[in-house]
Amino acid sequence: MITLRRLTKRYGDTVAVDGLTLDIEEGRVTGFLGPNGAGKSTTMRMILGLDHPTEGEALIGGRPYAAIRHPLREVGALLDAKALHPARSARGHLIAQARSNGIPARRVDEVLETVGLAKVARRRAGAFSLGMHQRLGIAGALLGDPGVLVFDEPVNGLDPDGVRWVRELVRAQAAEGKTVLLSSHLMSEMQLTADQLVVIGRGRLLANTGMAEFLARSASASVRVRVPDPGDRRTLTGHLTARADVTVEPAGAAEADELAVRGRTAEEVGDLAHRLGVRLHRLDGVPASLEQAYMELTARSVEYGAPDSNAAAPNPTRKTEV
Repeated sequence: MITLRRLTKRYGDTVAVDGLTLDIEEGRVTGFLGPNGAGKSTTMRMILGLDHPTEGEALIGGRPYAAIRHPLREVGALLDAKALHPARSARGHLIAQARSNGIPARRVDEVLETVGLAKVARRRAGAFSLGMHQRLGIAGALLGDPGVLVFDEPVNGLDPDGVRWVRELVRAQAAEGKTVLLSSHLMSEMQLTADQLVVIGRGRLLANTGMAEFLARSASASVRVRVPDPGDRRTLTGHLTARADVTVEPAGAAEADELAVRGRTAEEVGDLAHRLGVRLHRLDGVPASLEQAYMELTARSVEYGAPDSNAAAPNPTRKTEV
């Protein structure tokens, strides 16, 4: 488990991370989201002991990273795929990591096979593509078979097959009971991958909830109702419009018999139809996409949007996240 308690990072008058308190639990993939400059990378660096908190603490299994004697056996991380010596081979890079943590050389060959780099193991890593660098970085994270994995944008540079492979890999790691913290700007992929979502904006916690709950509470979520009888449709619409946004679909169609209802759950609509004696041919909830729900939540936290963005004006005292 990763534990954050009042985790804060200031740079002079600039607050990069502002009092984060949460638990990132084992056995699930936790997606870590936020606009550029929100403090995600700074938070990950503090978890891994690369930056020191101004206040609060970040613990892994109840201890700060610096107190772990053989860190690769307990924590695997990928923050920068190109953070390696370019003249070393892929295998040489991993061998150096393994020796520093008492990990046998045979494990190096196992993880190279796992990430699909066994055939290029002796090639200079500096000549690798971005996607190959990502795979090598993931191999390094897996090297000690740790119980905690921290990945920052691990699918950058990967083709669709590679993206799916990362998804299946991290979900398999979580299924083994490991803690997985995953940052990505690819919303459609995050929706397929994460069980839990942590969203921050301007260094503060905006949400910490399950994926299904996060999507269901979005204003973009709706309920689709098909009412074959025009009279029943008018009756149901009349009772719904007082507390919900109701539109008829397809819009403008003379024979439209489907309603899109926002502001009520499928259960509430179904119960109301039952009380009114309205016959339904369809009743199901349509959750928002993660992109829609995320944009709603973070609209006021975007610092580096386009000039016509509806986001609040940037705060000049904030530090750009790297």
